[in-house]
Amino acid sequence: MTNDIKNQDRKYRPLVYVASAYSGEVTTNTEKAKQYCRFAMEQGQIPLAPHLMFPQFMNDDDPAERELAIFMDVILLGKCDELWVFGDTISAGMSIEIEVAKKRKQTIRYFNSKCEEVEQA
Repeated sequence: MTNDIKNQDRKYRPLVYVASAYSGEVTTNTEKAKQYCRFAMEQGQIPLAPHLMFPQFMNDDDPAERELAIFMDVILLGKCDELWVFGDTISAGMSIEIEVAKKRKQTIRYFNSKCEEVEQA
């Protein structure tokens, strides 16, 4: 198969920001975030979940690093077509992301922990 044929099979995939709780039960929440990203990918999206990436090299318990991570989150959110909010709890970080998306008039979709779309939380 040539590269031209492979490229023809590719469809446009919007970039979506995946927001879900991270702090607290970090191991459980990380696994849930991976599942949410998988769901978004299966829906034809390109998932972006900074809370899976930034803790690899930043300390969420350091207030200065957390503030920097949230700043970077907001920058990345601006590159996305939509904000997808997952889970039954809205954390402090998620609240910031939601408010920024609202101000930017970005599309926000809400999903429960079973990846079922629900009305605004």
